[in-house]
Amino acid sequence: MMDKTHLVDHITGHRRMRRNRKADWTRRLVQENRLTVDDLIWPIFLVPGSGIVDPIPAMPGVNRMSVDKAVEAVKEAADLGIPAIATFPNIALDLRDQTGSQILEANNLLNQATIAIKKAVTNIGIITDVALDPFTDHGHDGILREGEIVNDETVDQVVRAAILQADAGSDIIAPSEMMDGRIGAIRRGLDAAGHQSVGIMSYATKFSSGYYGPYREAISTAGLLKGDKNSYYVSPANGTEAVRDAALDVEEGADMLMVKPGLPYLDICWRLKEAFSLPVFAYQVSGEYTQIKAAGMQGWIDEQRVMMESLLCFKRAGCDGILSYFAVEAARLLARA
Repeated sequence: MMDKTHLVDHITGHRRMRRNRKADWTRRLVQENRLTVDDLIWPIFLVPGSGIVDPIPAMPGVNRMSVDKAVEAVKEAADLGIPAIATFPNIALDLRDQTGSQILEANNLLNQATIAIKKAVTNIGIITDVALDPFTDHGHDGILREGEIVNDETVDQVVRAAILQADAGSDIIAPSEMMDGRIGAIRRGLDAAGHQSVGIMSYATKFSSGYYGPYREAISTAGLLKGDKNSYYVSPANGTEAVRDAALDVEEGADMLMVKPGLPYLDICWRLKEAFSLPVFAYQVSGEYTQIKAAGMQGWIDEQRVMMESLLCFKRAGCDGILSYFAVEAARLLARA
């Protein structure tokens, strides 16, 4: 028999990586990671009033919605199989103050939405944030005193807010304000109020990033922010510090960990998953979303392909799920696959 060994066989030692890529069926057979609708969490923006669907210019395809319209949209998300939503309010500017006191109103916009959605849509989870930035007149996530974001007073307030949100029906509290000690304080506060079943998804590593710009437009804080958030968010340069921050949250009782932003910090997603073996989530933030949308609208990229590829990359990096403004669009594509 003629020896058909090729030079390439000698070079590779008869190991050819393309054998497993030769056909669609082999590629499917050896696929390591898969994106499903179960991996998706949909962030939505709320505004006061009724009958309102208000497009956000900096986030094409994303709207601010009044509670009644949000209920309709969440029903659609639940019908697509999306497991959970995350809610963010854009409250009237005259209700915002130095301490974000509106977050302590039991009937504030965020809690109204939770109550209405829980009543109308029983098969979807609700994740709420206790950061103060949607409620302050200075755009910071905590209480501002003489130019400083005060840690302990902010923690006291977010604990009270977490209990009110749990009272309204929130399933998971996701504190994003990055104050020291907040996870343990919230856990103790929830338990003391009888909310032992309410989980905590810690924004364990929230970086001081430039990717948040469109979000700040969505909740009308972009023009309010005084200074920056470098004294409480993690520096983009510091991976080890981020892991230490997450470790403290784990010790304090976090049920899940979140990395924010997402795609620029896939290494952190992987490090947290390897270090702690807790569920890890990434937030594909507004700037990530808008980059893909803008390039797609210009015809510079295949928007759907890049959208799905970016979401799959989170799975490859060890994430158990992704908060993404693409969630509904991705769920529709997955349903047709």
